[in-house]
Amino acid sequence: MARRRLGFWRRFAVVLVKPVMTVWTRRTWRGMEHLRGDGGMIIVPNHVSHADPLVSAHFIYDSGRWPQYLGKASLFRVPVIGWILHRCRQIPVERGTVDAVKSLDALVAALAAGGAVVIYPEGTTTKEPELWPMKGKTGAARLALATGAPVIPVAMWGPERIFDPRTSRLNPRPRIPVTVVAGPPVDLSRWVGATPTRAVLEEMTDAIMLRVRDLLAEIRGGTPPPLWERPARPGARRQQQGGAA
Repeated sequence: MARRRLGFWRRFAVVLVKPVMTVWTRRTWRGMEHLRGDGGMIIVPNHVSHADPLVSAHFIYDSGRWPQYLGKASLFRVPVIGWILHRCRQIPVERGTVDAVKSLDALVAALAAGGAVVIYPEGTTTKEPELWPMKGKTGAARLALATGAPVIPVAMWGPERIFDPRTSRLNPRPRIPVTVVAGPPVDLSRWVGATPTRAVLEEMTDAIMLRVRDLLAEIRGGTPPPLWERPARPGARRQQQGGAA
């Protein structure tokens, strides 16, 4: 997308955010060629810090694309903020309601219009003690199966130095090293045309997250651990035990 066609509000967001990130970080960008072009794509980064959206948006914008993130629908109802989010083409997501289908429709429409949609498959910052990826949720896989859009894996390392979720400490010093690497589309060809059963979506999600994990291992070095499993909530465990009884 040509940057001269961004419009006022997206240009405003760039002018507000990019100079700050340029001073705050010392960047190593790789794999930008996988994000270039005009077609719709689903970008799936790992999630190590609350600073991730700023770093990934900088990377995606420098690649020549405009990132479209999913945001809680409640944010879009906040005066002024919600209006700006809409003008910047971000996408509201209703979670756990009958309106969730509308969110999927909005994502499908964004991809059909050639958008670069960013989905964090983990759904939250990773809880793995060393910040390796967790097993993902199935939203990105479901969207890929419904649209055929390519899924671009992205690994980030360094945003945790800006804000470490394990300590909740913000580091304001300039030129913090951050590395972002994009890989070629994840090969999901074996599932083309498959019925989106839970088993199929989980298999696709594992394939996506393993590719993200392996990209992260290329940055960090060493052998990555298996995808981290979220501990079951106590309520869920009791419910399972009750069902087994």
